[in-house]
Amino acid sequence: MDRRKSIKALMVGTVGAGVLVEACKTADKKAIAGSADAVLVDRMQEEKDHLARIAKEENFFSPHEIATIKVLGDIIIPKDAVSGSASDAKVPDFIEFIVKDMPSHQIPLRGGLRWLDIYCFKLYNNPFVHCDAKQQISVVDAIAYPNKAKPEVAQGVAFFTKIRDLVTTGFYTSEIGVKDLGYMGNTPNQWNGVPDEVLKQYNLAYTEKELKECVSYE
Repeated sequence: MDRRKSIKALMVGTVGAGVLVEACKTADKKAIAGSADAVLVDRMQEEKDHLARIAKEENFFSPHEIATIKVLGDIIIPKDAVSGSASDAKVPDFIEFIVKDMPSHQIPLRGGLRWLDIYCFKLYNNPFVHCDAKQQISVVDAIAYPNKAKPEVAQGVAFFTKIRDLVTTGFYTSEIGVKDLGYMGNTPNQWNGVPDEVLKQYNLAYTEKELKECVSYE
């Protein structure tokens, strides 16, 4: 399956209206945390204090945990001919920020990363990041599809669902991800009105006055 196309369809079709709005708020906080004070002029003092505190906090994840998140992220959203990977979009940094901004994610993510390493040690005598690419994909495939997963990997399924949500949110609220979606925002265009064949279909037509007053583009 083409993971990127499937994720993009999900984000645009169903998640976009809810998760993306909330995620953009969090992404905003991340951007603001590293910006000049002037950018915070319209923020409440409580939010300024909260962002300042997060900016000063030590990293929650260990280097090994961040390395694992990076590998997982690039499996979920790999680099392709269209755009960069999750790590190119700095998704690990986004997730590091999220667990500080929303501490409820800390225990599930750290526990899930620990579960992943133990599971890989049992199968391949290595932590996830030290497994080869084929082994890593095999492990991911075992926990990526809740309806097909075996009961004994239920904890892994729950973890992967959470990390996948965070990876896709982080990616598609980044500059790379927005370009990958093809979102152009409000851009000027040139329009000559409804095509004649469409007007005829509904027995409609522009008046001479309208045609004279409207701008026409070649």
